[in-house]
Order: sequence, then C-alpha cells, then structure tokens
Amino acid sequence: MSKLSFLLGASFLAAACQPSVSDAAPTDTSGKPFDVTVVADFDQPWAMTFVPNTPYALVTEKKGNLKLWQNEGPVVDVDGVPAVAYGGQGGLGDVILHPDFATNKLVYLSFAEAGESGFGAAVARGKLTIAGGKAALSGVQIIWRQEPRVSGQGHFGHRLAFGPDGMLYISSGERQKFDPAQDLNQNLGKIVRLTDSGVVPSDNPFYDQGRVKSQIWSYGHRNPLGIAFDTQGRLWNQEMGPAGGDELNLVKKAANYGYPFVSNGNHYDGRDIPDHAPGDGFEAPKVFWNPAISPAGLMIYSGDMFKEWKGSAFLGGLGAKALVRVKLDGENATKADQWDMGARIREVEQGPDGAIWLLEDEYRGSEGRLLKLTPKK
Repeated sequence: MSKLSFLLGASFLAAACQPSVSDAAPTDTSGKPFDVTVVADFDQPWAMTFVPNTPYALVTEKKGNLKLWQNEGPVVDVDGVPAVAYGGQGGLGDVILHPDFATNKLVYLSFAEAGESGFGAAVARGKLTIAGGKAALSGVQIIWRQEPRVSGQGHFGHRLAFGPDGMLYISSGERQKFDPAQDLNQNLGKIVRLTDSGVVPSDNPFYDQGRVKSQIWSYGHRNPLGIAFDTQGRLWNQEMGPAGGDELNLVKKAANYGYPFVSNGNHYDGRDIPDHAPGDGFEAPKVFWNPAISPAGLMIYSGDMFKEWKGSAFLGGLGAKALVRVKLDGENATKADQWDMGARIREVEQGPDGAIWLLEDEYRGSEGRLLKLTPKK
C-alpha cells in the first residue's frame, strides 16, 4: 500500500461516517488564556494519540471501540481490538504508538480483561492498516498482564508511555486492594518497565529476582492514571489518592511511593493514613491536592503555540471538572493554574501544531467531547 493511499484512501473516506458534534462550548472562556473548539463527540472516550505526519488520531472508547478520527473528516471503527471487560473503571484504556511507528505501524492498547479469578489489565500491540474503506489492527498479541487477577473492577491504572530509552512503561493500579502496592511478587500498584515486545530489560532494578518482580520499576502506587516523560527524560506520574492526597510524582528507579502506608489523604471511611514525612523511607509527591481533583491523563507540554507553558505538566480533573497546569523546574514542581472546564476531563494531549486537546469523560451526562484549545484571539 502506498503512503498516499494510507493517508487519504478515497474509499475509506467515502465509507466512513461523519461524527456528531455538540455545538455548545464546554464553559465560558472569558478570563481564560485559550479558546475552545468542540471538534467531535465520542462515547465514553478514555485516551487518544495523534498519528505523525497524517491527519489522523486514534481515540479509545471505554466500551471497547477504537476510533480513527480525521481532522475535518470522517471517523471509523478500527477492527481487531481485543475483547474488553467493560464495567466499573474497566474497559478499553490507553493507546500509544511505537517510537518507530512510521516503519512498523505498531499500536499499543491497554484494556481490562476477565478471567476465572477475576479481572486484570492487559497490554496488547498490533499493526495498524487502512485500506479499502476499513481500518484494522492485525497480528494482535498480548505482551503484558496484571498479576494476579482479582475481584472488582476498579484501579486498573494501565497508562502507557515509551521512554527515551526505547522501553515501554506501564502504570498498574493496586486494584483497590491496598497491600499489593507493597508486595514485590505482584505487579499491582507498580510502574512496570519492559521492552517494546514485553521482555524484561536486564537493567531493571529487580532483574533475576523472579518473573513478576523483575518487571517492576517503582512501587507503592495507588491508581496511577497518567505517566509522561519530560524533555530531559525524567518520568512523571500522577495518581489518585484516597479521600484527598492526589499526587504528582517524579518516578525513580526502585523507589517506593508509600501507599498504603503513607498518603496525604485518608481512607474513605475517615480512618487516618499517616502523611508523607521526611525520613519515612518513602518518596513523597512533588505536588499533592487536598481536597482531591481526581486526576486523569498527563501531558508535559513541549510545543510553541503556548510558549509560556513550555515544560509544564497538564492534568485532567475528573472530580474537579478542570484542566490543571503544574510548573516543572528540573525535579521540582509547583501548582500553577486550574481552569474550570464544566465537564470531567479524562485525557490531555498535545497536538502536532502545539494545540492542547482534551477528551471529556462526559458532557452533561452524555457523550464525551473532543476539544481543541488554542491561544485566545
């Protein structure tokens, strides 16, 4: 298939259906430094990624659909997505591209799956092709699973990021079970580091200490719903605390982030959890929120459209219904801005031109919309 047919595909354009678009702006943008354009509607969208050098983006919907969106054009379903266990916080999750996607066309997906012992997250990869009016993943293989599967459908985490070292980093929630975050024989409550094919790298901190333990890069995490690298190659993650205590962390090799032994929040039933304190042996968050913002998604801005925000971290706020900016300065972070968006923000992404894109978890009880933010005119 030629590059031209991949990019355009006349039959693909003819066969696809146009997305419905809500006309109303998500919030009054007066006093905000950006304009908001409502681009498309999706059904419970969860994550997105832009396809380089094309007019396309891939968008996941929690119920199990992967969508190929085209700028000013059609949206179609991508076939070949693994079956997902939809329910609670589970379903189709993150989507990212292989660093060498231009050559190998590999797409990575995270999702919840069911088994005899309960539920767990998994990561799969497959080759994206577009031809004959259809888009599909082929050769799909699962390369990682949460172990063990457990009851319940919460705290999957399952955010994905490739590092400058070429390794695949996976955030794995503790599945609302508390203790697994500290158990190095389980990969729940961890940041996992693997090769692009799911093999454990020999420079992982616990390599040769057991099959599951060898995967672990850091531990003591609760429900990490965003991971991203800054331009200096440092890994950051955000995670939901319990009742308060949402965190932004600088992720370090072999570090223990303390959950459930320490947190700047408390249990939902009011029981105390000791706060992070100097000398407690745990890595404290660089920033925490109390009351909670319920963070979702994480993007570290590197574009030129919003020059004054270059290097800042951006988080979505579910409970806060906000877009949140944190200023990063080397290994330090400080709260900067929190803009009311009038809807639960699930995903934050940087566009190829430096615009900021958001996915709403939902808008006024219906579809979640795709929003584009550009500097105020």
